[in-house]
Amino acid sequence: MPMNYNRKQFLKLSSGLACGALIAQSGCTLFQPLSKNNQLTDFGLQLYTLRDTFETDPMGTIKQLAGAGYKFLEGYERSKGIFWGSKSTDFMKFVDDLGMSFVASHCDTENNFEKKANEAAAVGMKYLISAWEGPDRSIEWYKQFAEKLNSWGNICKKAGIGFAFHNHSFSFEKREGIIPQKILMQYTDAALVDFELDIFWAAVAGENAAEWIAKYPNRFKLGHFKDLNKSPGNDNDKNSVDLGEGSIDISNTFKSGVENGMKYFFVEQEYCPNGTPLQTVLKNAQYMRQLKF
Repeated sequence: MPMNYNRKQFLKLSSGLACGALIAQSGCTLFQPLSKNNQLTDFGLQLYTLRDTFETDPMGTIKQLAGAGYKFLEGYERSKGIFWGSKSTDFMKFVDDLGMSFVASHCDTENNFEKKANEAAAVGMKYLISAWEGPDRSIEWYKQFAEKLNSWGNICKKAGIGFAFHNHSFSFEKREGIIPQKILMQYTDAALVDFELDIFWAAVAGENAAEWIAKYPNRFKLGHFKDLNKSPGNDNDKNSVDLGEGSIDISNTFKSGVENGMKYFFVEQEYCPNGTPLQTVLKNAQYMRQLKF
């Protein structure tokens, strides 16, 4: 199914959204996230940010995003599957009719992965993503995991869809004197495996995302843009703050991404200290729109 359909021209936010009526632009253009004046125009949202409402009412939650500025949506898998109990074609059409594209999803790569890859590719999705390896893994484990990533990437390539690995802090925390992420970069096949760099979790581990993107050009094709509290507490899940209010240099990371092959810029937030998740998502969209290269 092609990603560019005829769009409904005017979409309004549901009542109660303070942003008022916003126009949802037509013709979502993939891989060209900058306007003529080098301002970020096309960016996405990882729906996990809205998990409290999304998991009980996926369609209603997505509908509330219409007109907020998000062009791309990234999902995650639970017991109802990647498409949350809907037919894949129905889910994609619903999202597209709202002026957005469902381009990627985190998913369970250990079960029925070939079927998932074929189904996702058939409806025009761009990526399936492995998003969890767990803590306290050895360097030898990471070498073996890299081979698993290659095998999953090969399945996706045959299906006609991309594959990527999303980090948490674990792969950036030294094990046996080595940063495991370096092992993943070295032992994965660039033709099969891309990476989704979560800049928050890299920062939690003391690493600079912009430097990693520059060191490995064209490997980090996707990014999670989220900020780290300037005075973090012990619970990292609650150290996520609104974009621009934390310690991460978001603008420089964005610049490094544009210069080094990043195609998809997704907002995600683990914790919302200054309002509801929906209010936070709208505020972060405003921040993303002002990013310039």
